[in-house]
Amino acid sequence: MNTDNLSLDTNPTQSIPRILLWVFLSFTFLPSTLTAQQRVDEYVAEGLANNLVLKEKNASLEQSLLVLKDAKSYFLPSLEFGASYTLAKGGRTIDFPIGDLLNPVYTTLNKLTGSNSFPQLENVSNQLLPNDFYDARFRATLPLLNRDLNFQKQIRAQQVEWSALQVETYRSTLIQDIRQAYFMYCAAYSAHQIVQNTQVLVNQNLKDNQSLLENGKGLPARVLRAESEVENAKVLLIEADNKKYKAAQYLNFLVNRPLDQEVLFEASVLDLARVAYLLGEENQEGNSELLAIQTAESIQETVLKSQKSYWIPKLSTYADFGSQGFDWTFDSQSRYTMWGLQFSVPVFQGGRNQTQIQRGNLGLQSIQRQKELLGKKLALELKLQKNEVKSILATLQSSEKKIISAEAYLRLVDRGFKEGSLSLIEYIDAQNQWTQASLQKNIATYNLQMALAQLERLLTTSN
Repeated sequence: MNTDNLSLDTNPTQSIPRILLWVFLSFTFLPSTLTAQQRVDEYVAEGLANNLVLKEKNASLEQSLLVLKDAKSYFLPSLEFGASYTLAKGGRTIDFPIGDLLNPVYTTLNKLTGSNSFPQLENVSNQLLPNDFYDARFRATLPLLNRDLNFQKQIRAQQVEWSALQVETYRSTLIQDIRQAYFMYCAAYSAHQIVQNTQVLVNQNLKDNQSLLENGKGLPARVLRAESEVENAKVLLIEADNKKYKAAQYLNFLVNRPLDQEVLFEASVLDLARVAYLLGEENQEGNSELLAIQTAESIQETVLKSQKSYWIPKLSTYADFGSQGFDWTFDSQSRYTMWGLQFSVPVFQGGRNQTQIQRGNLGLQSIQRQKELLGKKLALELKLQKNEVKSILATLQSSEKKIISAEAYLRLVDRGFKEGSLSLIEYIDAQNQWTQASLQKNIATYNLQMALAQLERLLTTSN
């Protein structure tokens, strides 16, 4: 290995190997143009705009709004046109013996007057079924008293709110999933970089040992061991590359982009103020899941009120404007107007109403139990997630100290190895310790970001 890169100096920065210095700086300082938080927010915005499931749920919300609009329309007057035309032959008849009644009188009158002014009449027989008869009319109706319509309107409005909360729940979950997927990609990307840098170290170590062997100062066993470490680094690099590729595909899937589209990496910075706020927040009353089940409870309460109001009468009015007659006659005699009231009240329905009330009570009790269970579940999840964040934060702080120690240990072992006082095994062990410490710090960094995303989801206030 090039001793210039690992030489000690009074300047602490220069005493760190250049490759270690590059890794340290790459995970400590952010680019000046964009932070990881800004980058993940861009992916979140793109996912919210393109996600197909979210679009479907928004369509369901729009359908609920249209159903509410329908419920409101029943309070307005309605006007419809109807017509009927009948042809009939045979059937029952009504007989009117007008000839038998009037002919004797007409005969007497003719004799008295000496004239034929009063003709003889035939008995009349008319069939009851109307033949060549039409009836066309406009009918206007308006409900005057109907509590069912009031309850249906209220239920539809609550269902719109429930649908909106379902959209908000999925939206919050999608935001969490996109954030976690991006941080998972960043973790895989960073691990890939660390393994690449480790590969540089082991390749340089192999060259140094080969050079020492060629100059008669090294041992073949050291070269073989260095070659083994190079192969190990290649395997680790393949695994890291595969994880990075899978993480990028999953993020693209959530954002609804082509699976092979490039995902941009930005280093993560821990916002301690945000961590402190999330750890100190306890209020979950605005959680969309909790609000959704509270809305479902309100819907069931309204349904129960509607069932208990079955005995309230219904009253409506109507008016007809039409024409009816035979042989399609249309004149002042055929035209008509009619106005009326319709009144109904249930008297006996076989006990169905009481059964519906009992079912409504059972449904309400079920939802209330679900609400209580969900409240306890969310409280438990919040407590466990906060403990998870605290645990990962402690692990991250420990890994930061560990990587500093591993870097210092690697410098000392490298110096001893160059001077011949330490073995190759000790050098490789120090190198592996540094690699593992870097990977542990990387894992803890992004595990913390993913845990914070989940904690933020539990504390999300519905819009």
